[in-house]
Amino acid sequence: MTGFLDNILNGLALGSVYALVALGFVIIFKASGVINFAHGSLLLLGGYLTAVLHEDLGFAGALAVAVLATAAVAGLMDRFLLQAGEQDPQAAHVQTIVTIGVDIVLLTDLSRRIGGDLLSLGDPWGDSVSGLGPITVADSRLAAIVVSSVVIGAVFALFRYTNWGLALRASAEDLEAAALMGVRLVRMRTLAWCLAGGLAALAAVFLAAFPAPGLERTTGQIALKAFPAAILGGMASPPGALAGSMLIGLTEALVAGYQSELHVLGEGFGDVAPYAVMVLVLLVRPNGLFGAKGAARV
Repeated sequence: MTGFLDNILNGLALGSVYALVALGFVIIFKASGVINFAHGSLLLLGGYLTAVLHEDLGFAGALAVAVLATAAVAGLMDRFLLQAGEQDPQAAHVQTIVTIGVDIVLLTDLSRRIGGDLLSLGDPWGDSVSGLGPITVADSRLAAIVVSSVVIGAVFALFRYTNWGLALRASAEDLEAAALMGVRLVRMRTLAWCLAGGLAALAAVFLAAFPAPGLERTTGQIALKAFPAAILGGMASPPGALAGSMLIGLTEALVAGYQSELHVLGEGFGDVAPYAVMVLVLLVRPNGLFGAKGAARV
């Protein structure tokens, strides 16, 4: 029973971090119709900046700079690379392909800088653990749950109670109608990309914290596990991204915790478990857990 509770808590911690990344995918998709395949590289950029700056600025200062810098890079990438061409709904497909090229460029440069090293981000939790009744959990996991919950709550409040959130929701429903009603599409979209970049940089801290060995050049690939979470919930649904992330996090933790019982599925099944869950759910609900069927005139 103790092992099961331990796996559940680890799953919730993973899911809360994946939710930060999945929300980034969803926010960008709602604002621009683009699937950002460079999101993992933005996550790695945020983690790298935190790692190289924390000795001079302290952890909090380095994280603040990393979040702002990554947000700025994401916004500039959208403004001057993706929006530079023709602006129409069909252009989103081309822009999605452009993000693959951006991902290759960023990942190549960051991999060269990191090399084979394991970088510490200087987080205040270190390798300390706490006891919660019969289970023992890393403090970084508890911090991930608390910080992610606060940040995700703030993002949902931003969607609900601000003019930008209203503009984002209106644009997701009907881009042309939103423009006719005075929504500044370029500003709304750029801010969405900035927010997604900042969330990715924050997620990097918890993905590299104990019990992970540190930040390495493959850390950005973890963002790919949040992609099926966004798909599961429905690419245009922030609540769906949260639910999908928790499902993926719990699945990954339980598969890792009961790997010996699941050996018949192969030693690497934990790596593909998120995608297996995605496929199973989409077989039942092709539009995702919270996705709505769309109607199109032809």
